[in-house]
Amino acid sequence: MDRYLEETPMLDYGCASIRKLIRERGWMEMPEFDRLRSIYNYVRDEVLFGYNVDDNIPASRVLSDGYGQCNTKGTLFMALLRGCGIPCRVHGFTIRKELQKGAMTGFVYRKAPESIFHSWVEVFFEGQWYELEAFILDRKYLEKLQAANPDCEGAFCGYGVGVTDFRNPVIDFDRNNTYIQSEGINQDFGVYDSPDELLKEHGQEMGFIRRLAFRYYGRHTMNRNVKRIRNRQNPAKPDMT
Repeated sequence: MDRYLEETPMLDYGCASIRKLIRERGWMEMPEFDRLRSIYNYVRDEVLFGYNVDDNIPASRVLSDGYGQCNTKGTLFMALLRGCGIPCRVHGFTIRKELQKGAMTGFVYRKAPESIFHSWVEVFFEGQWYELEAFILDRKYLEKLQAANPDCEGAFCGYGVGVTDFRNPVIDFDRNNTYIQSEGINQDFGVYDSPDELLKEHGQEMGFIRRLAFRYYGRHTMNRNVKRIRNRQNPAKPDMT
Protein backbone atom coordinates (compact mmCIF):
# COMPACT_ATOMS: atom_id res chain seq x y z
CA MET A 1 0.00 0.00 0.00
CA ASP A 2 2.98 2.38 0.35
CA ARG A 3 2.78 3.61 -3.23
CA TYR A 4 -0.87 4.59 -2.70
CA LEU A 5 0.18 6.92 0.12
CA GLU A 6 3.04 8.75 -1.60
CA GLU A 7 3.12 12.52 -1.99
CA THR A 8 3.60 13.72 -5.59
CA PRO A 9 3.86 17.17 -7.21
CA MET A 10 0.09 17.10 -7.82
CA LEU A 11 -0.79 15.35 -4.55
CA ASP A 12 1.07 17.96 -2.49
CA TYR A 13 -0.46 17.12 0.87
CA GLY A 14 2.62 18.36 2.70
CA CYS A 15 1.88 21.98 1.80
CA ALA A 16 0.83 24.33 4.58
CA SER A 17 -2.75 24.94 3.42
CA ILE A 18 -3.61 21.23 3.22
CA ARG A 19 -1.96 20.41 6.55
CA LYS A 20 -3.86 23.30 8.12
CA LEU A 21 -7.18 22.01 6.75
CA ILE A 22 -6.48 18.50 8.06
CA ARG A 23 -5.72 19.90 11.53
CA GLU A 24 -8.75 22.19 11.59
CA ARG A 25 -11.13 19.41 10.59
CA GLY A 26 -9.66 17.01 13.15
CA TRP A 27 -9.56 14.24 10.58
CA MET A 28 -6.57 12.45 12.08
CA GLU A 29 -8.39 12.10 15.40
CA MET A 30 -11.38 10.34 13.79
CA PRO A 31 -11.81 6.58 13.31
CA GLU A 32 -10.84 5.66 9.75
CA PHE A 33 -14.39 5.23 8.43
CA ASP A 34 -15.52 8.60 9.83
CA ARG A 35 -12.36 10.21 8.50
CA LEU A 36 -12.90 8.85 5.00
CA ARG A 37 -16.58 9.82 4.90
CA SER A 38 -15.89 13.30 6.30
CA ILE A 39 -13.18 13.98 3.69
CA TYR A 40 -15.50 12.68 0.95
CA ASN A 41 -18.35 14.94 2.08
CA TYR A 42 -16.02 17.93 2.35
CA VAL A 43 -14.73 17.54 -1.21
CA ARG A 44 -18.20 16.87 -2.59
CA ASP A 45 -20.11 19.71 -0.92
CA GLU A 46 -17.65 22.36 0.25
CA VAL A 47 -15.47 22.35 -2.87
CA LEU A 48 -18.04 23.45 -5.43
CA PHE A 49 -18.50 21.97 -8.88
CA GLY A 50 -16.72 24.20 -11.41
CA TYR A 51 -14.01 24.27 -14.05
CA ASN A 52 -10.39 25.11 -13.21
CA VAL A 53 -7.74 26.42 -15.54
CA ASP A 54 -6.33 22.93 -16.27
CA ASP A 55 -6.47 19.30 -15.15
CA ASN A 56 -2.84 19.18 -14.04
CA ILE A 57 -2.96 21.74 -11.23
CA PRO A 58 -1.87 20.52 -7.76
CA ALA A 59 -4.27 19.82 -4.92
CA SER A 60 -3.24 23.01 -3.10
CA ARG A 61 -4.38 25.08 -6.11
CA VAL A 62 -7.73 23.29 -6.22
CA LEU A 63 -8.15 24.03 -2.52
CA SER A 64 -7.38 27.72 -3.01
CA ASP A 65 -9.72 27.90 -6.04
CA GLY A 66 -12.53 26.46 -3.92
CA TYR A 67 -14.06 24.61 -6.88
CA GLY A 68 -13.25 21.86 -9.34
CA GLN A 69 -14.51 19.12 -11.65
CA CYS A 70 -13.92 15.37 -11.81
CA ASN A 71 -10.18 15.46 -12.35
CA THR A 72 -9.25 18.42 -10.15
CA LYS A 73 -11.59 17.62 -7.25
CA GLY A 74 -10.23 14.07 -7.51
CA THR A 75 -6.68 15.39 -7.09
CA LEU A 76 -7.67 17.27 -3.94
CA PHE A 77 -9.61 14.27 -2.63
CA MET A 78 -6.60 12.00 -3.12
CA ALA A 79 -4.21 14.46 -1.46
CA LEU A 80 -6.46 14.74 1.59
CA LEU A 81 -6.88 10.97 1.79
CA ARG A 82 -3.16 10.29 1.54
CA GLY A 83 -2.39 13.12 3.94
CA CYS A 84 -4.66 11.32 6.41
CA GLY A 85 -3.12 7.88 5.82
CA ILE A 86 -5.84 6.42 3.57
CA PRO A 87 -4.53 4.62 0.43
CA CYS A 88 -6.03 5.64 -2.91
CA ARG A 89 -5.46 5.57 -6.67
CA VAL A 90 -7.04 7.16 -9.76
CA HIS A 91 -8.97 5.52 -12.61
CA GLY A 92 -8.95 7.30 -15.97
CA PHE A 93 -11.68 7.38 -18.64
CA THR A 94 -13.32 9.53 -21.25
CA ILE A 95 -17.01 10.44 -21.24
CA ARG A 96 -19.32 11.49 -24.08
CA LYS A 97 -19.54 15.27 -24.35
CA GLU A 98 -23.36 15.05 -24.21
CA LEU A 99 -22.96 14.57 -20.47
CA GLN A 100 -21.65 18.15 -20.23
CA LYS A 101 -24.43 19.71 -22.32
CA GLY A 102 -26.13 22.44 -20.34
CA ALA A 103 -22.96 23.21 -18.40
CA MET A 104 -21.40 23.63 -21.82
CA THR A 105 -23.61 25.66 -24.15
CA GLY A 106 -23.52 27.36 -27.55
CA PHE A 107 -20.16 27.81 -29.23
CA VAL A 108 -18.28 26.16 -26.35
CA TYR A 109 -20.34 22.97 -26.64
CA ARG A 110 -20.17 22.83 -30.43
CA LYS A 111 -16.38 23.15 -30.42
CA ALA A 112 -15.75 20.78 -27.52
CA PRO A 113 -14.12 17.39 -28.28
CA GLU A 114 -16.55 14.49 -28.67
CA SER A 115 -14.88 12.71 -25.74
CA ILE A 116 -14.05 14.51 -22.49
CA PHE A 117 -11.24 13.34 -20.20
CA HIS A 118 -12.61 11.99 -16.93
CA SER A 119 -11.47 10.20 -13.79
CA TRP A 120 -12.68 8.93 -10.45
CA VAL A 121 -10.88 7.98 -7.23
CA GLU A 122 -10.57 4.46 -5.86
CA VAL A 123 -10.03 4.11 -2.10
CA PHE A 124 -8.67 1.07 -0.27
CA PHE A 125 -10.62 0.59 2.94
CA GLU A 126 -11.27 -2.46 5.11
CA GLY A 127 -9.53 -4.77 2.65
CA GLN A 128 -11.27 -3.71 -0.57
CA TRP A 129 -11.28 -0.98 -3.22
CA TYR A 130 -14.24 1.38 -3.48
CA GLU A 131 -14.97 3.41 -6.63
CA LEU A 132 -15.88 6.97 -5.63
CA GLU A 133 -17.11 9.35 -8.32
CA ALA A 134 -20.06 11.25 -6.85
CA PHE A 135 -17.87 13.80 -5.06
CA ILE A 136 -17.80 15.71 -8.37
CA LEU A 137 -21.10 17.59 -7.96
CA ASP A 138 -21.90 19.51 -4.80
CA ARG A 139 -25.26 18.59 -3.28
CA LYS A 140 -26.75 22.07 -3.71
CA TYR A 141 -26.04 22.07 -7.45
CA LEU A 142 -27.51 18.58 -7.88
CA GLU A 143 -30.62 19.40 -5.86
CA LYS A 144 -31.30 22.53 -7.92
CA LEU A 145 -30.88 20.49 -11.10
CA GLN A 146 -33.34 17.89 -9.81
CA ALA A 147 -35.83 20.62 -8.87
CA ALA A 148 -35.61 22.04 -12.38
CA ASN A 149 -36.44 18.61 -13.89
CA PRO A 150 -39.30 17.33 -11.68
CA ASP A 151 -40.69 14.96 -14.32
CA CYS A 152 -37.45 13.01 -14.79
CA GLU A 153 -37.80 9.68 -12.96
CA GLY A 154 -35.24 7.53 -14.74
CA ALA A 155 -31.99 8.09 -16.59
CA PHE A 156 -30.53 11.57 -17.04
CA CYS A 157 -27.59 12.83 -19.08
CA GLY A 158 -26.47 16.45 -19.08
CA TYR A 159 -25.21 19.27 -16.86
CA GLY A 160 -22.39 17.05 -15.55
CA VAL A 161 -24.74 14.19 -14.64
CA GLY A 162 -24.88 10.71 -16.20
CA VAL A 163 -26.96 8.31 -14.07
CA THR A 164 -29.69 5.70 -14.46
CA ASP A 165 -31.80 7.03 -11.55
CA PHE A 166 -31.84 10.83 -11.53
CA ARG A 167 -34.10 11.09 -8.48
CA ASN A 168 -32.00 8.75 -6.34
CA PRO A 169 -28.36 8.72 -7.51
CA VAL A 170 -25.93 6.92 -5.20
CA ILE A 171 -23.89 9.88 -3.96
CA ASP A 172 -23.38 9.13 -0.23
CA PHE A 173 -20.51 6.95 0.94
CA ASP A 174 -21.38 4.23 3.45
CA ARG A 175 -19.03 1.39 2.47
CA ASN A 176 -20.29 1.46 -1.13
CA ASN A 177 -19.31 2.74 -4.57
CA THR A 178 -20.72 6.13 -5.58
CA TYR A 179 -21.38 7.36 -9.13
CA ILE A 180 -22.62 10.52 -10.83
CA GLN A 181 -21.13 10.49 -14.37
CA SER A 182 -20.43 6.80 -14.96
CA GLU A 183 -23.21 6.32 -17.52
CA GLY A 184 -21.39 8.63 -19.94
CA ILE A 185 -18.14 6.62 -20.04
CA ASN A 186 -17.00 5.58 -23.52
CA GLN A 187 -13.33 4.65 -22.97
CA ASP A 188 -11.44 3.12 -20.04
CA PHE A 189 -7.73 3.91 -19.46
CA GLY A 190 -7.35 1.77 -16.33
CA VAL A 191 -5.95 2.58 -12.89
CA TYR A 192 -2.87 4.66 -12.01
CA ASP A 193 -1.05 5.32 -8.77
CA SER A 194 -1.44 9.09 -9.09
CA PRO A 195 -2.94 11.77 -11.35
CA ASP A 196 0.63 12.74 -12.26
CA GLU A 197 1.14 9.31 -13.85
CA LEU A 198 -2.29 9.26 -15.49
CA LEU A 199 -1.74 12.64 -17.14
CA LYS A 200 1.66 11.61 -18.47
CA GLU A 201 -0.10 9.04 -20.67
CA HIS A 202 -3.57 10.51 -21.14
CA GLY A 203 -5.45 13.77 -20.86
CA GLN A 204 -7.82 15.98 -22.74
CA GLU A 205 -7.06 15.83 -26.46
CA MET A 206 -7.25 19.44 -27.59
CA GLY A 207 -5.19 21.53 -29.95
CA PHE A 208 -3.30 24.60 -28.75
CA ILE A 209 -5.93 27.09 -29.94
CA ARG A 210 -8.82 25.14 -28.40
CA ARG A 211 -6.90 24.82 -25.14
CA LEU A 212 -6.34 28.57 -24.98
CA ALA A 213 -9.99 29.21 -25.84
CA PHE A 214 -11.11 26.92 -23.00
CA ARG A 215 -8.71 28.49 -20.51
CA TYR A 216 -9.59 32.11 -21.21
CA TYR A 217 -13.20 31.88 -22.39
CA GLY A 218 -14.90 28.48 -22.32
CA ARG A 219 -14.44 27.57 -18.67
CA HIS A 220 -15.66 30.99 -17.51
CA THR A 221 -18.85 30.55 -19.54
CA MET A 222 -19.28 27.06 -18.06
CA ASN A 223 -18.71 28.34 -14.52
CA ARG A 224 -21.37 31.02 -15.03
CA ASN A 225 -23.81 28.38 -16.28
CA VAL A 226 -23.12 26.15 -13.27
CA LYS A 227 -23.41 29.07 -10.84
CA ARG A 228 -26.70 30.14 -12.42
CA ILE A 229 -28.16 26.67 -11.82
CA ARG A 230 -26.87 26.47 -8.24
CA ASN A 231 -28.30 29.90 -7.39
CA ARG A 232 -31.60 29.45 -9.24
CA GLN A 233 -34.54 30.60 -7.11
CA ASN A 234 -37.31 28.89 -9.09
CA PRO A 235 -37.72 25.39 -10.52
CA ALA A 236 -37.72 26.47 -14.17
CA LYS A 237 -35.82 24.05 -16.37
CA PRO A 238 -32.31 25.41 -17.17
CA ASP A 239 -31.33 26.06 -20.77
CA MET A 240 -29.70 23.18 -22.71
CA THR A 241 -28.70 25.24 -25.76
